[in-house]
Amino acid sequence: MDKFVKLTGVAAPLPVVNVDTDMIIPKDYLKTIKRTGLGTGLFAEARYKEDGSENSDFVLNKPAYRNAQILVAGDNFGCGSSREHAPWALLDFGIRCVISTSFADIFYNNCFKNGILPIIVSQENLDKLMDDASRGSNAVLTVDLEAQEITGPDGGKIAFEIDAFKRHCLLNGLDDIGLTLEKASSISTFETANAAQRPWA
Repeated sequence: MDKFVKLTGVAAPLPVVNVDTDMIIPKDYLKTIKRTGLGTGLFAEARYKEDGSENSDFVLNKPAYRNAQILVAGDNFGCGSSREHAPWALLDFGIRCVISTSFADIFYNNCFKNGILPIIVSQENLDKLMDDASRGSNAVLTVDLEAQEITGPDGGKIAFEIDAFKRHCLLNGLDDIGLTLEKASSISTFETANAAQRPWA
């Protein structure tokens, strides 16, 4: 998993509440267990018209936001089913950070396991960030996980809180497998001793 330390990128505004995982990645895209290739299906029902052409009104189809790496979204982002394809699709598109006033618990935890930083801010601060994100090509934010700060295009800073363990995992690029491998030496020592003490096992 890629480390997340500091990210400077374009922030796309999505002022929609209750964005569920089916909106993030429709069920038609759930036939694969690969984490790649899902970016094309991100917000598919909003990004594309029935004939498959792009909907020019959708934010991620606008020239200024095609390479957005940050999403500023409405309350209760990621609600609905627990599909892990939702963070996979965001990541494959290039989104590394989602900012909202609240997230569905399973989606929130899945983000950390896939290298995405979900940030919870107050409504007042979300309104400021949504305004920043509405500046098109000037909608550049810097998210500093070490300092736990978001810096806006005008230099204003917003502090955010995050669980210390989840922060450690993102800073070091550790998913569940990575955390286990950190203990590889201890596991090997145990297995060697256990084999000597219980050769029949």
